[in-house]
Amino acid sequence: MIEVDGKILETTEGGFLTDANDWDEHVAAVLAASIPIALTEAHWEIVRFIRNYYLRFHHLPNTRMFVKAVQKEFGEEKGTSRYLHRLFPESPLKYACLIAGLPKPPGCI
Repeated sequence: MIEVDGKILETTEGGFLTDANDWDEHVAAVLAASIPIALTEAHWEIVRFIRNYYLRFHHLPNTRMFVKAVQKEFGEEKGTSRYLHRLFPESPLKYACLIAGLPKPPGCI
């Protein structure tokens, strides 16, 4: 569980929100701090992108498709594993989803 603005929110053992509807930008900041990642506008761009992707398609992509989707949306410079790893070390898709209040992505440990 995490506390945000006096409200207790349920999380999984891995820190993912159990209800994506509990998410807002304050929640995202608390989730990011738990990793720890200091959110910049570049992080927000990817977090908002993956959240919108999930809300639109009702599923999460695998890592390869995530990189391709970012590339399609933001161009060659941002649509690379290297760029995404600089923002979200170790596992870009996993940590972008965690911060975005989404479920743990398929295939992530």
